[in-house]
Amino acid sequence: MRQMAQITADELLAAARAEIGTKEQPQNSNRVKYNTAFYGREVSGAAYPWCVTFIWWLFWKLGAAELFCGGQKTASSGVVMDYAKKHSQFVTEEYRPGDLVLLRFQSSGGPQHIGLVSQVRSDGSLETIEGNTGQDSDANGGQVQQRVREKRLAVGAYRPAYREVSKSVTYERLKDIPEKFRPTIEKLMDIGVIQGDGSDPEGNGDVISLTHEQVRTLTFTVRLLERFGLYL
Repeated sequence: MRQMAQITADELLAAARAEIGTKEQPQNSNRVKYNTAFYGREVSGAAYPWCVTFIWWLFWKLGAAELFCGGQKTASSGVVMDYAKKHSQFVTEEYRPGDLVLLRFQSSGGPQHIGLVSQVRSDGSLETIEGNTGQDSDANGGQVQQRVREKRLAVGAYRPAYREVSKSVTYERLKDIPEKFRPTIEKLMDIGVIQGDGSDPEGNGDVISLTHEQVRTLTFTVRLLERFGLYL
């Protein structure tokens, strides 16, 4: 089986941000580069809405078209939702950047539009980057724009299998280290095993810059030594 190309959510978001402001030409024609790439020819007319083809284009442009609906080409938000549900990639809460949120502007029925979540606000609303939207029409506005959508408009979201990026936590000072690890690290500092850099004359704690993984390893090592009677 051919391995799918992997990209991160941040890489997709960067590609999307670079497209903000792109418009169909002429207005109300659906003639836009995303459709041209999707259909393999220039198209225009009401039969070619492009909110989904914009999302497809982002994956295609990054060489990761198979991450979007398994490489299936569709211009339908309903098909996207069905794929996500079938492949256990459909979420309805705790949205996060990179989710492809499916939006409905009417009181019932299936999704009418799709957008790429760029940020989740504290009130639950979603900052998105969307194709074929605008002030005159949420779902057929003819431009790539940044929008803010109330959470109630979201039917759910398709979460592609992005490549995950490990983000290690670094503790700059002793006071930053979680309480359950701090006494051990403080003991190691007292006997000189760990030394600060002397950069904090105001007494807030010298910079030690230990990652969470380092703190855990040091703590477990000390506990192991103590278990065998090798006390510090």
